[in-house]
Amino acid sequence: TAVIAPATAEAVALAAAAPETAPAEPAAAMSVPQAGQPGLKLLSRIGVVDPLSLDDYRNHGGYAALRRAFDMGPAEVIREVTDSGLVGRGGAAFPTGRKWGATASQPERTHYLVCNADESEPGTFKDRVIMEGDPYSLIEAMTIAGYAVGAHRGFLYLRGEYPRALRLLENAIGQARNRGLLGDNVLGQGYAFDIEIRRGAGAYICGEETALFNSIEGYRGEPRSKPPFPVEKGLFGKPTAENNVETLVNVLPILNEGAAAFAATGSGLSTGPKLFCVSGNVARPGIYELPFGATLGDLLDLSGASGTMKAILLGGAAGGFVRPDERDIPLTFEGTRAAGTTLGSGVVLVLDESVELPRILLRIAEFFRDESCGQCVPCRVGTVRQEEALHRIKDRSGTEAAGDIALLREVGSAMKDASICGLGQTAWNAIESAIDRLGAYK
Repeated sequence: TAVIAPATAEAVALAAAAPETAPAEPAAAMSVPQAGQPGLKLLSRIGVVDPLSLDDYRNHGGYAALRRAFDMGPAEVIREVTDSGLVGRGGAAFPTGRKWGATASQPERTHYLVCNADESEPGTFKDRVIMEGDPYSLIEAMTIAGYAVGAHRGFLYLRGEYPRALRLLENAIGQARNRGLLGDNVLGQGYAFDIEIRRGAGAYICGEETALFNSIEGYRGEPRSKPPFPVEKGLFGKPTAENNVETLVNVLPILNEGAAAFAATGSGLSTGPKLFCVSGNVARPGIYELPFGATLGDLLDLSGASGTMKAILLGGAAGGFVRPDERDIPLTFEGTRAAGTTLGSGVVLVLDESVELPRILLRIAEFFRDESCGQCVPCRVGTVRQEEALHRIKDRSGTEAAGDIALLREVGSAMKDASICGLGQTAWNAIESAIDRLGAYK
């Protein structure tokens, strides 16, 4: 049953009681204000191609990249991806070609490919839009990646709260199998590859790659210690390449247009296009595709951010706040790092003067406390102490808050230095930036 937001409690109750009266699910293109515009690389088919039709996808250039991959061979595909400068779009920005090359070079067999579609960062919905609006692009990209790293089986770990994406991906995988695009002899090239969907159960921690592996294997979703790294011992103890949805679909323009053309787009070490999830107090929220190097101001103007802004959160709950006057920050991994913040997964949450910042910070702290897996003490205890301190000072400022601010810094430093994974290491980021950059609680 679909309920289109914003919705009242009465509308939700009516839809639950009488599903036949509920509106049809809105198309994925509703989340893409740029849908249908020329020049798009990753969003070009959203709102243009029927996501249920393999023929429509192929009529719009689908599977040309896979055919080129077979013509090139695995080593040349990896070289092309490496030369493009593509880095992971999930926030860590690890070079994709290097990851694929390291996996492919492992002598132990079997190799696996894992697509991380457990998109759980608050404010992030770009992967959902791709899977719902252009599912065949992900299936094609996974097949190319599997071919490059020597994998014959791919796992697509899908966020459990994405039921429509599940239906569309199951349809896409089924049609691809029926047409010889998955299975024992892909495109008649003698290469066997198939994809299995595994659904997550709502745990944010399973966005961490090794916790995701544990979940697929049937264990508790907890991060593993590294080394060994996944390219050596990943899923089921075998060499594994893990990429998220956005990273994988970037491979299609790389192979279709060439590494040089891809690398010519963007800025510095951040090459190609990037998807941004814009929400909050803006006129046109949604997914935006921009070349790396565009500024924060460019994105705010596109999305219709106007009026008096209080702050902008970059990178989601694990990201950091910036001031409204910092519009010139370049939206690149190195540009945001130089500005003392992070690009993360591409979340841009705009807050105006009506928003009570202490309430937002408390909600972020509650989120991390809820989502901590509890495996390591710094994160298990630190996220609780952080939330407790923010509860105490939510209506305080100045000297009344000074003691708890000092405690927050101590706890935040311990989590950042000693937590096993990125959840605990970044749980303090947004709160620290609000205190230091925005002057919260002064």
